[in-house]
Amino acid sequence: MTVIPVKELSAAKSRLRGAVPGQRHPELVLAMVRDTATAVLSATTVAELIVVTDDPVVAEAVREVGAKVAPDPGAGLNAALRFGADEVAGLSTHRAVLTGDLPALRPADLDAALRAATGRAFVPDAAGTGTVLLAVPPRVPLDPRFGPGSAAAHRASGASPLTGDWLGLRQDVDTAADLETVLGLGAGVRTRSLLRDLGLSQACTSAACAG
Repeated sequence: MTVIPVKELSAAKSRLRGAVPGQRHPELVLAMVRDTATAVLSATTVAELIVVTDDPVVAEAVREVGAKVAPDPGAGLNAALRFGADEVAGLSTHRAVLTGDLPALRPADLDAALRAATGRAFVPDAAGTGTVLLAVPPRVPLDPRFGPGSAAAHRASGASPLTGDWLGLRQDVDTAADLETVLGLGAGVRTRSLLRDLGLSQACTSAACAG
């Protein structure tokens, strides 16, 4: 079982504001969420995806790609993750939580990371300081520590770091420079289409970005 939390679009990804015109910012966030959800649901190790959100636009969009939706309990990111993983999915199953800003995620990379997670484990982001994925086996509480310095916090809490050549999995998007990076890695079709529409896709030069 996999869980992704998504804030209301008007409040999501505040550090990314200015990368695209202000009125298109919610569209960018939604495009990245949809690309992430599509990749997650294409992974062979994922039986189900739960998106924790109170945004009706997000809820409709992720249901269209096959995800289920749970309400946000309203106490912050880690509370949303605990609710989705430990209460909605339930402690009886393997669970993994991911960030919703992984538009270059490849299903095979997610499969490899989840297969490597034999206990409570996490995948650091590309910078090595944040976390893009936290996985737990049955009967183990999620105990998420997302936020600034989350990689160190997860390691200190006993979670094992997972390492692999998973560039799309590790590359979340917080800044305009991160957008250029995911374009180079091969962003998903919705993110790529939106940035092309805005005239911002010049950085997309790899074969994976064609189309």
